[in-house]
Amino acid sequence: MKYTRLGSSELVVSEIAFGGMSLQKDTATKLLQKAFDEGITLFDTADIYDQGENERLMGEALKDHRKEIVLATKVGNQERADGKGWDWNPTKGYILTSVEKSLKRLQTDYLDLYQLHGGTMDDPMDETIEAFELLKEQGKIRAYGISSIRPNVIEQYVNRSNIASVMMQYNLLDRRPEETCLELLHQHGISVLARGSVAKGLLAGKPADTYLNYTAEEVRAAAEAVQALSTNERNPAATAIRYALYPPAVAAAVVGVRTAEQLQDALRAGDASLGAEEYAELGAVLAANNYQEHRISAS
Repeated sequence: MKYTRLGSSELVVSEIAFGGMSLQKDTATKLLQKAFDEGITLFDTADIYDQGENERLMGEALKDHRKEIVLATKVGNQERADGKGWDWNPTKGYILTSVEKSLKRLQTDYLDLYQLHGGTMDDPMDETIEAFELLKEQGKIRAYGISSIRPNVIEQYVNRSNIASVMMQYNLLDRRPEETCLELLHQHGISVLARGSVAKGLLAGKPADTYLNYTAEEVRAAAEAVQALSTNERNPAATAIRYALYPPAVAAAVVGVRTAEQLQDALRAGDASLGAEEYAELGAVLAANNYQEHRISAS
């Protein structure tokens, strides 16, 4: 397992991160412990996952390793009073209230990485940033970032805040970040946390289906290219994950783990590598897609 610094923060993270969104109560502790034992140190969750139960599972399973891990969660989605859905709330007051609940569920007195779970151009961004900066001053968080696929929102945070990271979807079937975001973030020393690296399993053995602007036939071609470059040591899932890890801006791939098999694929990726020629070969299979909305105005 390789490790790298997250942006300009003091955090050092494993390049394979454990994405906890789909954790199940009966297997969570075993999977999280195995991940830790194998060298994964970045564990990601969110207050919205299973109405906070996901944070509770992760906090209980990892409490004995608290000082040895990088614990990340997210904020910004407020559950409605009737429990039927969520509303977007990036206000300072909501963030300062929510962090206390996440800390309690995660059984810790600080978060390593606190991330805004989305973002729009209509948000009170200065207020949002002020909340994160205050939490840093109070020692309740060590660093903060955003989880967003919107280039115009990302640009605003690059220019107006001290974010350490941006979590965004990036894979062979979603190369939109390559147009502007990856280079922009790399130039400013902000790390990317790549999610969705196996494209819902379409790059790792699931039957071909449409994905974003690609037809099922195009998805099949991409999956076959991944398969062709895979080996006994680097299976298709690991190859797809390594593709997402290749750009220098990407510090870690946040791999969703629900089963032991998925964890093993993630660990295989951590032990593998992907060469420049292989990365280029995969990228040549399909024309890269671009964002159609939320574009940076100067691009």
